[in-house]
Amino acid sequence: MGSALWEGLPAPEPRRSFGFVADLPPFTLAVVGAGPRGVGVLERLGANAAELSGGRRLEVHLIDPFPPGPGRVWRYDQSPLLRMNSMPEDVTMFTDESVKMAGPVRPGPSLLEWARKVRDGGLDADVPPDVAGELTALDPFHFPTRRLQSAYLTWVYRKVVEDLPDGIDVVEHAARATGVDGNTVSLSDGTAVVADAVVFTVGHLDAEPDERERELVAFAARHGLAYYPAGYTADVDYAGVEPGETVLVRGFGLAFVDLMLLLTEGRGGRFEDLPCGGLRYHPSGAEPVLHVGSRRGVPYHAKIGYRLRGKPLRLPRFFDAYAMDALAGDALDFRADVWPLIAKELAWGYYSELFTGHPERVRMDFAVFADAFADLAWDSPSMRELVARAVPAEADRLDLDRLDRPMAGREFGTAEEFGKELRKYVEVDLARRADQEFSADLGAFMALLSVYGQLPVLVHKGRLDAASQVSDMDGWFHGFFSYYASGPPPRRLEELLALHEAGIVSFAGAEMRVTAERGVFVASSASHPETVEARTLIEARLPDPSVTRAADGLLRQLRDAGELAEETVADPVTGALLPSGRIHTRVSDSRLLDGTGRPHPHRFAVGPHTSARSAAAFTRPRTNALSFRQNDAVAREILALANPAMQ
Repeated sequence: MGSALWEGLPAPEPRRSFGFVADLPPFTLAVVGAGPRGVGVLERLGANAAELSGGRRLEVHLIDPFPPGPGRVWRYDQSPLLRMNSMPEDVTMFTDESVKMAGPVRPGPSLLEWARKVRDGGLDADVPPDVAGELTALDPFHFPTRRLQSAYLTWVYRKVVEDLPDGIDVVEHAARATGVDGNTVSLSDGTAVVADAVVFTVGHLDAEPDERERELVAFAARHGLAYYPAGYTADVDYAGVEPGETVLVRGFGLAFVDLMLLLTEGRGGRFEDLPCGGLRYHPSGAEPVLHVGSRRGVPYHAKIGYRLRGKPLRLPRFFDAYAMDALAGDALDFRADVWPLIAKELAWGYYSELFTGHPERVRMDFAVFADAFADLAWDSPSMRELVARAVPAEADRLDLDRLDRPMAGREFGTAEEFGKELRKYVEVDLARRADQEFSADLGAFMALLSVYGQLPVLVHKGRLDAASQVSDMDGWFHGFFSYYASGPPPRRLEELLALHEAGIVSFAGAEMRVTAERGVFVASSASHPETVEARTLIEARLPDPSVTRAADGLLRQLRDAGELAEETVADPVTGALLPSGRIHTRVSDSRLLDGTGRPHPHRFAVGPHTSARSAAAFTRPRTNALSFRQNDAVAREILALANPAMQ
């Protein structure tokens, strides 16, 4: 393995050991979940050990039926058709100088930097032959396969283990944790781990069908239909979907994109690149006909394929910690009190790039515009007048309502007419996301990322109206973020158009409704009057987080014993409690809270569906990622438990 991770950065410190306390047994830690988040906690344990271990050995048991590093979601054993929706320069597992944490920074390569170093011989990595060609050709604007990400995460895990100080040992268990009784963690292979502390690194929470889904499951059973509730697409068996049959698909996001590929190219079809641009699809004959719709009726926006053209953005500008501290009153309504600040932040990112990157399209000096913009309330008559004076072309003005619901209020006479309009919409989106003339969109994108990173701070202040937090922030706003900022690679939308042209995909419309009647599923929408009947219905989405409906046996056991609880959000005025679906943790240190709200002294949980609401385990470099900060804090808490001098 190379001595330096990449040029321009110092080599990691050599392996260190510390004097051991001879009369103490090792402190045993069970990490349930050995995917990227579990590896992130392990890395932080190694980084902080010299300061906090107190000389006691630490034995870390990684418990996961899937390979350590990639875990379940990023395991190598999945379809090579499935790709990330992030570019390789935007993916890292390593801390950097932006991360505000107590522990030391231990830099390492992003996915792109890793690929380049492996390709150039600077790093020794065991890259599977199936992705060697992809690694060699990888550039900053590619969207890697999940298999290549799996290879990166495998290398990261091995690197983390190699760099651990001598006082930390790792034991891998290729099994599932099935129960926790006191300090004993039972495993699916019949063994058990006696642990001084447990960390649950939870990713997406698999959930049993909700009430409406159970009704559809029962209806399908009575009438011999096929119904697929919400689930992780790569893990669902769609072999029962027959060639040529009409299938209703509810959901137009990333889960649909995966489904679309698995049921078309994954069944032997082929995409051909046309000389004039675009794609043509050649069916295998094994494909069903997918009739897809959603609330918006349109797919997620394609990822942007260019860089900012103007001056560096100052973000966050209006939705920062000071602004959130200034939010007055109790029971804040997300839409009325918080969204105007967020919207102003998005507009600031958008217009900053428009003015500094495309000055020929504005009629005002940016400094003058910025001063006036800062003093005006979002979407006030004065702000609209300022934008109209400064930005002459209406097409250059940011319209967030139209962006959020592009098909709202639009009705078409037939499904064919709507399909033509949707094709135009997708074609415009593809062109816009590939043309730097529209780089103001990237300014809004960057502002949205900065906002998303601030939201957990707002939640932890506990002043949001409970219903507004659950429905507006966790619901509507999270959906808007995913739709605008977390869409598929552009080629996926090109494939969507080719499949539509080939008659394999048709479009249901906005506000899609599915009813169970006359022994079949019936789809309709607000976009046109036509309906479609089918004997198969697929929910193309991940299930909403739910401790109450947890599919995992371990979580159910802890829940039923009162040792794990679902977070509830209290209305600041009425005191009414609403379930958020998330695992209840103490935000300050990620300790698991029981049914009475008491923190467990030796159990922790980290992940996007805990009270902390962190994003994914890996992140964009230099963004002070919350997940990295949490990993560091949890690791330091565990080392403090292990330290004899701190007891």
